[in-house]
Amino acid sequence: MPAYVVFVRESPVRNQEEMDKYRSKSASAGFTMKPLCVYGPMETIEGEPADGIVVLEFPSLEDAQAWYNSPAYQEAAKHRQAAADYRGFIVEGFDLAKFKG
Repeated sequence: MPAYVVFVRESPVRNQEEMDKYRSKSASAGFTMKPLCVYGPMETIEGEPADGIVVLEFPSLEDAQAWYNSPAYQEAAKHRQAAADYRGFIVEGFDLAKFKG
């Protein structure tokens, strides 16, 4: 079942140099992922507005966790965290067939 990594940027980028370093290092080498949305236009319908949203799809929860916890991504993540304030989530997808069953 697919899983999703969701990053919510809660503030504007405060350090563009750090964000540029993150973007140059955050490649998905060795991992299968599909970016579903990356800072596209959005409308806040409830709660406080976010500055930006990223949603990445992975084949499974284990794949998403392995990518996020990989040494290469953790090295890159330091730059993202220095660039702006974020919240991040890994969430497993929904199987409608199991829900109806």
